[in-house]
Amino acid sequence: MTWLLWVSALSLLVWVWLVCCHGLFWRTDQRLPPRPAPRRWPSVAVVVPARDEAAVLPLSLPGLLGQKYPGTARVVLVDDHSSDGTGALAARLGDGGGLPLTVAVPPALPAGWTGKLWALRHGVELAGDADYLLLTDADIAHGPSLLADLVAAAEANRLDLVSQMARLRVATGWERLVVPAFVYFFAQLYPFRWSNRPGARTAAAAGGCTLVRRSALERAGGVAAIRGAVIDDVSLARAVKRTGGRTWLGLAEQADSVRPYPHLGGLWRMVSRSAYAQLRHSPVLLAGTVAGLALVYLVPPVALAAGAATGSAGAAVLGGAAWALMAGSYVPMLRYYGRPAPAALLLPFTAGLYLLMTVDSAVQHWRGRGAAWKGRTY
Repeated sequence: MTWLLWVSALSLLVWVWLVCCHGLFWRTDQRLPPRPAPRRWPSVAVVVPARDEAAVLPLSLPGLLGQKYPGTARVVLVDDHSSDGTGALAARLGDGGGLPLTVAVPPALPAGWTGKLWALRHGVELAGDADYLLLTDADIAHGPSLLADLVAAAEANRLDLVSQMARLRVATGWERLVVPAFVYFFAQLYPFRWSNRPGARTAAAAGGCTLVRRSALERAGGVAAIRGAVIDDVSLARAVKRTGGRTWLGLAEQADSVRPYPHLGGLWRMVSRSAYAQLRHSPVLLAGTVAGLALVYLVPPVALAAGAATGSAGAAVLGGAAWALMAGSYVPMLRYYGRPAPAALLLPFTAGLYLLMTVDSAVQHWRGRGAAWKGRTY
């Protein structure tokens, strides 16, 4: 048995394990749990950190202000020292009615904090004694009943944190190629079923739409407990779960990102700015990740092609079987994004792009550029 046969067999075994034993990560059925209306609707403050978001606010902020929430709710938008008039635009949009809106500017960014988390901390302070905090990004458009649905789900299921992975935009060719895979890879890294299981070590959230109980956030140490985190959503879920809180993560039905990524460069930066931080800046984990991505995603099509070219039927069959499992596991996510099933055959190519993005993230870190976002580098 040649080395190609051995490697293709190992890749197939890995795919069998991933599909059958890795938390059914490929399924897209993790949606908000049953949510009967509570007898008393708790108070909520929506906190929106925003830095240079004037281009997207007209598409996102009106949906937040127009929430049909039966209880007391308000919106706090923290203008993180924008240079494009974000704060003034938000104030004008707030004049149109809806939930009360407060626009504030935080003090200068201190050392040891990321800009988003410093803005969140300021917003949480301004939120007062609200029972719940909805932490959301400025580029997320919310359906009219989303806030009520999140609160009802938290109350009915005694959850301390309820988060939804917002549906990202898939309007351009690059978005259609890269975005569904981004969510698929995230779910593979943090299987939603495992994250939603009380007591499980896995914990994750999606920063674009996270409802958290104020008492649970305070018990976890507040925003200050994760002040330097680049991947703040996962860090928040871990902090809440570590202190006894119950968390839930699923796919969104009423939360959509309106931020456009028309070119590969923007998508590349979205992934690479945090990929190496996800690996805890470890060269060992980077090497293992690159090897793992190559074995799982690149070996199947290579084995199929090389086996067919060299007459190695075993390698071709094993590689083809692994590729089929890979593509089949990707189809549910493509359907969630309204993409055709045959597009799943392109997943090895997309995974190759993610491999290069991860390596580039490490290179930028080694060059001292770190995670860069809107004029700041961490």
